Amino acid sequence: MTNRTQKTLWSVAAFVAIALVAPFLAQALGGNYWVRILDFALLYIMLALGLNIVVGFAGLLDLGYIAFYAVGAYLMALLSSPHLTTQFAALAHLFPDGIHLGFWWVVLLAAPVAALFGAVLGAPTLKLRGDYLAIVTLGFGEIIRIFMNNLDRPVNITNGPKGITAVDSVSLFGMSFSKPHELFGFTFTPVVLYYYLLIVMVVIVVFVSLRLQHSRIGRAWVAIREDEIAAKAMGINTRNVKLLAFAMGAAFGGVSGAVFGAFQGFVSPESCVLWESIYVLAIVVLGGMGHIPGVILGGILLVGFQELLRAGAIPVQNMLFGKVLIDAEVLRSLLFGLALVVVMLYRPAGLWPAPKREDRPVTRRAPGVDA
Repeated sequence: MTNRTQKTLWSVAAFVAIALVAPFLAQALGGNYWVRILDFALLYIMLALGLNIVVGFAGLLDLGYIAFYAVGAYLMALLSSPHLTTQFAALAHLFPDGIHLGFWWVVLLAAPVAALFGAVLGAPTLKLRGDYLAIVTLGFGEIIRIFMNNLDRPVNITNGPKGITAVDSVSLFGMSFSKPHELFGFTFTPVVLYYYLLIVMVVIVVFVSLRLQHSRIGRAWVAIREDEIAAKAMGINTRNVKLLAFAMGAAFGGVSGAVFGAFQGFVSPESCVLWESIYVLAIVVLGGMGHIPGVILGGILLVGFQELLRAGAIPVQNMLFGKVLIDAEVLRSLLFGLALVVVMLYRPAGLWPAPKREDRPVTRRAPGVDA
């Protein structure tokens, strides 16, 4: 067994050990609140890994990525809640107890539906790059949010700004994630059950991302990112490859949105505002564009750092000044923005950038020959 294989096995074993005990440690230190923070960190990691395909691999700046998250979330809300049957008599006749399509079926459906939306977004933007592409994708994301916000008349489909409630939770082997369960002498609360579900889904997304990165398609994405004209000259069909990047990234976003809908039990347009797209993009950029471990690190640090700032702002001010001078939310935003500036100044390639490898072989010198 080579040293590289041993390091890989030890890394996997360490990851499994940490992942198994993390929710119980968080629960012991801060209750279910911090386990819920872990859940949201994993959700953002899934989103960031999808955006990493578009921004990190293909080099296409997408500021409307949260639109695909909204597609998956609303798909879960519409197909796993009684909302549609209360609005349409024909559906109520067919499904008297409401449409309660299982979580796994909705997830399988959310990926291709979101991928279709990704292709629709990508098609008119194939000749755009940089700032122009960012503006167009930003507009697309806002169109989806406004569309969801106003699709409550003349026919109420999305329930407008009030959102859709009573979304079914996940059920696995007859075990509902909406209530605690006793297993192996441990009490698994709903947030802990969702944590393990999200861990499994993140592992699947990482595996697919790695396979894509090291495939011919992944290399084509990198070629387009580095020089699109040269990639086209080498015979790469840049049109289809860019469309595939949009579609694959959108599929991951749709799956993340579907999981969010079941986890939250409530979906509204406020879940897919522009700030969410910027936040996911910040995870990719700060972690390390195109580097999957860096994106995971960025997701953990950004979500965890924000919540630590929120939790510690008031106690620290009371300890230093004896009173609260600045509201915790304002101070959190200020320090978070300052931290982003500092990281970009001293680590412009990200906290864990992709390693640089030379593609050309090393030329060995003949004995006795000077350079």
